[in-house]
Amino acid sequence: MSENIQALRTVNVVRYVTPLREGGSLPAIAEADDGFLYVLKFRGAGQGVKALIAELIGGEMARLLGLKIPELVFATLDPAFGRTEADEEIQDLLKFSVGLNLALHYLSGAITFDATVTVVDPVLASKIVWLDCLLTNVDRTPRNTNMLVWHKELWLIDHGAALYFHHSWDNWQEQATRPFIQVKDHVLLPFATELDLVDAEFRSILTLEKIQAIVSLIPDEWLDNESNPSSAEEMRQVYIQFLMLRIANSEIFVKEAQHAARI
Repeated sequence: MSENIQALRTVNVVRYVTPLREGGSLPAIAEADDGFLYVLKFRGAGQGVKALIAELIGGEMARLLGLKIPELVFATLDPAFGRTEADEEIQDLLKFSVGLNLALHYLSGAITFDATVTVVDPVLASKIVWLDCLLTNVDRTPRNTNMLVWHKELWLIDHGAALYFHHSWDNWQEQATRPFIQVKDHVLLPFATELDLVDAEFRSILTLEKIQAIVSLIPDEWLDNESNPSSAEEMRQVYIQFLMLRIANSEIFVKEAQHAARI
């Protein structure tokens, strides 16, 4: 494992606490056998393991770049876990999520980021915008910021809508060099005035070795369950090549973001 990139811990889910119904994929607060609460992302929800892969890559890349993100852990769900759940929708979700899921440490007392209340430093705003452009993360808008303020610091959550190229593998090379036009809706774009500075810094950090280490964290079972006939290792290589190609052409999405900010 590359320096700064650690293997994720694995916990066992012991108690379903409550659903978070503001999320379209019905994440939930759950307790694990280590005694901590987590926001549990289910493999049986929405976009399935693709959302978990995007969450894993996006979250660990954010951590590598020095941004605040709750600890990510693999969370194992036992087949017997959902049998006593009264809600049929949740029971089905638990049934289809048996096995390895992903969870984020629950930040108790955190509040949703509001750009009209919290002032964000231009460098920090630029770092987050740059990362979301790299990851093609469409889900950081004023309507749904996917950021929390906890202990007076800004924390990133929910990267499941990122890396949407993996919903259509056929033209991933073309998608890797496209501008990210959805950046125009990014909640932090008006504050992201240091993109050139951040671009130079982040390109130096995101080496091939670091990208390989992050992608190697994806469990085989999340890749083997895909309809794509490629092997797990072949699919990891596509993620690596996509990210490296996008980083090498970062001036494309940086210029798009700067243009969108001027409009």
